[in-house]
Amino acid sequence: MKDKSNPVYLEKVQQLSPAEAERVLSRMGGKLPKRFIKEKLSQEEALALQLEIEDEQLNEWRDKMAKLREEDEKQTKKKKD
Repeated sequence: MKDKSNPVYLEKVQQLSPAEAERVLSRMGGKLPKRFIKEKLSQEEALALQLEIEDEQLNEWRDKMAKLREEDEKQTKKKKD
């Protein structure tokens, strides 16, 4: 797990409403909640790390879906031939 928050995500945190920040905090998983509760991270740092994690997961999901679509198209093409 990263120890430093990316400045880009810290800026995004500043733009969150209290309700949006609460939603992001509710999605924290792994060691991040423990670090936040033990006050090793500020709320802003925890939110920034969570946003960064979610962006990375979204990009991984998009890559996997693109590969699955390519494979599906290949199989569909083979069936037509």
